[in-house]
Amino acid sequence: MQAPSGKNRVSARLAELGIALPEAPVPLGAYVETSEAGHLLFVSGTLPVVNRKLAISGRLGENLSVQEGQEAARIASLNALAAAKQHMGTLDRVKKLVKLTVLIATTEQFIEHPAVADGASNLFVQIFGPEAGHTRLVYGVQSLPIHAPVIVDTIFQIEMI
Repeated sequence: MQAPSGKNRVSARLAELGIALPEAPVPLGAYVETSEAGHLLFVSGTLPVVNRKLAISGRLGENLSVQEGQEAARIASLNALAAAKQHMGTLDRVKKLVKLTVLIATTEQFIEHPAVADGASNLFVQIFGPEAGHTRLVYGVQSLPIHAPVIVDTIFQIEMI
């Protein structure tokens, strides 16, 4: 199903999907969560945190399944949306996701990175529609902050006010 068009399209689509955003994440260091530049909103890498606690921890290929990795990527993506909403006051200025980067804590043998990242991509396609599209970079790393299994890094195109 396509995302609604018009002024309240993202808010309406989230409501239609029954998705409630979590609290916006807080930085873990000396940086800001969001930075707006022209028609782009950059959101710092977000983790799968719920109620200020890591919801899923571990490494793919060691103690987490692909499905758990997908859920972690989905939760982290919801946090990216929450950060964007906090920055702008609404998500209705968001036109589309331009770029998605997913870092995944994995063992050296793990090779199902695209499937894990689909946990994030599929959420954004549900919200913005398949016609909006986004580019994506996915890669595995040895470790991530606070033993998180994924970090989702997003760049959104936004309407100027």
